[in-house]
Amino acid sequence: MLKKFFIVGVFTLFLMFGVLTGNAFAQESATPPAPDTGDTAFMLISSALVLLMTPGLAFFYGGFVRSRNILNTLMMSFVLMAIVGVTWILWGYSLSFAPGLPFIGGLQWLGLNGVGLETTGYLEGSVPEEVVSYAGTIPHQAFMIYQAMFAIITPALISGAIAERMSFRAYCLFVLLWSTFIYTPLAHMVWAKGGFLGLYGGLGALDFAGGTVVHISSGVSALVAAIVLGPRKNHPDRLSPPHNVPFILLGAGLLWFGWFGFNAGSALSAGGVATVAFVATNTSAAAGALMWLILEASLRGKPTAVGAATGAVAGLVGITPAAGFVTPLSAILIGFLTAVVCFYAVSFKHKLNVDDALDTFPVHGVGGTLGAILTAIFATTEVNSGGKNGVLRGNFGELFVELGAIAIAYIIAAVGTWVILKIIAATIGLRVKEEMENQGLDINEHGEEGYNSEFGDRINVS
Repeated sequence: MLKKFFIVGVFTLFLMFGVLTGNAFAQESATPPAPDTGDTAFMLISSALVLLMTPGLAFFYGGFVRSRNILNTLMMSFVLMAIVGVTWILWGYSLSFAPGLPFIGGLQWLGLNGVGLETTGYLEGSVPEEVVSYAGTIPHQAFMIYQAMFAIITPALISGAIAERMSFRAYCLFVLLWSTFIYTPLAHMVWAKGGFLGLYGGLGALDFAGGTVVHISSGVSALVAAIVLGPRKNHPDRLSPPHNVPFILLGAGLLWFGWFGFNAGSALSAGGVATVAFVATNTSAAAGALMWLILEASLRGKPTAVGAATGAVAGLVGITPAAGFVTPLSAILIGFLTAVVCFYAVSFKHKLNVDDALDTFPVHGVGGTLGAILTAIFATTEVNSGGKNGVLRGNFGELFVELGAIAIAYIIAAVGTWVILKIIAATIGLRVKEEMENQGLDINEHGEEGYNSEFGDRINVS
């Protein structure tokens, strides 16, 4: 099987060689319009911040699992930087953002053919005619690599629901297919020119930085994956507490830090809208953490470090679709409300026999859904003239547009994930063997372990 994959990969690269080299020479010889260096620097830094979120997510998730599965959990995030880092260049960006159909992009930018250092004009000839670039002050490739970081972290979020039991080989194949057949259509429909749901000639759904594209899609897919895969063998009778709470706080801190690139960078320039998104992001994260601690202290007696981290992430998820469209006071309300709803969603999940191991759907699925709805309520053109007014400004129709976008995202993510998982189950299988799960995935899937406490590296004192 691996030999076949290798042959197919080499053949694909061979076919792409002419396109890749031709484009490289074209970029070298062309003289593109000069970009705005400040905006370009801002977007490159934002891209790096969003990439940092993936290792942050790895540590956040890794702290929750048992010590025998720490490396496998970390790898489920890190491997996305390798897989999507390549596939985004070969086909992901073209299918997501090239002008094409309302539901999927065209093939003209495969291998970044024609994606160079130009700042404008690369969208000419498609509808709507007035939109000729995604970001007119930065190189096309800067926009492309920024969007690549979103494509990397989104499927990594799903790993929290399937931790400690999915075969790593099956997981790699799953995220390859998911990023191609689930993420790219949703990204195109919401953010691309001519997309069915978006502001560039579509229905006009508001999603500043990924409420539907990132959090709803990954959260719903995580729930479906947890159901299809089935619970861990020790669920729910012998659930283990987090093995490393400092990792959880470290991961949450890195996520909070990187989220400024995630949200403020979505303004695509270093200006007023980026400032609005930056302030809203920090405000909602702080409100989410504060509300979660209040709920724990009031209902359970003690505020916890895990609760503070989870509340901050919930606040960040809730503000993501709204960040560039709402005032700071609205951001506080979004953070508070998202934390409350996610808190009870996590509690309710524990009453069900669905082993979403690290609460991906209660935080990202539920939080992303609520955030999208609250965007339609609190959005105002007073902070972003490029957006739309929401319900509180008299635009009641925006709520129905947003609910339609949410429903479409749910359907695509749920059905698509179920089909992909069933195909993998029928071919290479989904789960590791029971004895491997009991022993731990680190030593069985990767041949190494995080702490060298259970296998090998023992000092012989005899």
